Amino acid sequence: MVKEMTAEEVVATMHIGELADRAQMSLRTIRHYDEVGLLKPSGRTEGGFRLYTERDFTRLLVIRRMKPLGFTLEAMAGLLRVIDALEASEPGQDDTATRSELNSFIEEAARRRAKLEEQLGMADEFLALLRAQ
Repeated sequence: MVKEMTAEEVVATMHIGELADRAQMSLRTIRHYDEVGLLKPSGRTEGGFRLYTERDFTRLLVIRRMKPLGFTLEAMAGLLRVIDALEASEPGQDDTATRSELNSFIEEAARRRAKLEEQLGMADEFLALLRAQ
């Protein structure tokens, strides 16, 4: 189901090619994210072409930044749901459970980053050994 876009959103949209260029990702990957429900376009042209907003671009960057950390598509979708819930919450609303989920993602991302940093250190040691030959 494609939602009705406001006049502001229609003006500030981009086609998939521009989104791909800006995010430095392939059209195929973005289409796949649409197929699996991870990043749905905000609208479509009369001809059926996907239209994306700045908000969609920001969501795609979240996805792109999770990928090198090895998060699954399901985990990416879970984080996007948490972000959506926090953005939709009213000021003063008790969102303790949602914040707890966000904190879990933060902790997991930090753990995965530390692992990458460790691997990078090993790669540097390996390069130093090769250069010493």
